[in-house]
Amino acid sequence: MLSARTLLVRGMLVGIAAGLAAFVFAYLFGEGSINDAIAFEEAHAAHDGEAGHEAVSRTVQSTLGLGVANLIYGIALGGLFAIAVAVAVGRLGKLSARATAGIVALAGFVGVALIPFLKYPANPPATGNPDTLRQRTGLYFLMIVIGVAVVVGTLVVARMLQPRLGTWNATTVAALGAVVVTGAAVALLPGVNEVPEGFSPVLLWQFRLASLGTQAVMWATLGLLFGYLTERSQQRSVPAAVNPVAV
Repeated sequence: MLSARTLLVRGMLVGIAAGLAAFVFAYLFGEGSINDAIAFEEAHAAHDGEAGHEAVSRTVQSTLGLGVANLIYGIALGGLFAIAVAVAVGRLGKLSARATAGIVALAGFVGVALIPFLKYPANPPATGNPDTLRQRTGLYFLMIVIGVAVVVGTLVVARMLQPRLGTWNATTVAALGAVVVTGAAVALLPGVNEVPEGFSPVLLWQFRLASLGTQAVMWATLGLLFGYLTERSQQRSVPAAVNPVAV
């Protein structure tokens, strides 16, 4: 048994590693798309006579700015992830802490990243109208709330149905219900399409996939590393409890 404080600190430390991993991935696979999108935006701004001066250089944005943003996000997410794992341990059957961490990480990725991506994928610079920023932000966060609710509901329904249907059938039924709810949300919520004419669809999807990949790296690092460290800590504590040193 580990204290909540120990798990929280561990989650935040693992969040640092996850933030670094996400930064490396985003820098390698996302910055090229951003540079091309900015070039497209600047070309159109110059053509329309609206060229402006950037307050922070692209070099700083793509290195220090990107790194700090991912580290802060990783630390905060790591703390929340540790709390979620602490709550989930023992409530997902007889799974080990390592397996529980993996399931929580997968559930978090699906709820926080994948489901919102299905309706409102990330867009690079030059593809959004500043006048609709507040509306787009609100819709995106609404989709995150729906995604988290879908994931939590799926786990709860699967657990409720397990005694009657068995693990496999209960999981299948709950997953089908999640697909239906997600599909309804995607169909009913208003769409956002502000990609300007002439913008490369290949560039658009390269950026979107890099954005989703960054989230996947973040959650995978959290799940794998946190689970490994927690299991290792438990293995060290068991011999000490079973074979206490005589005094």
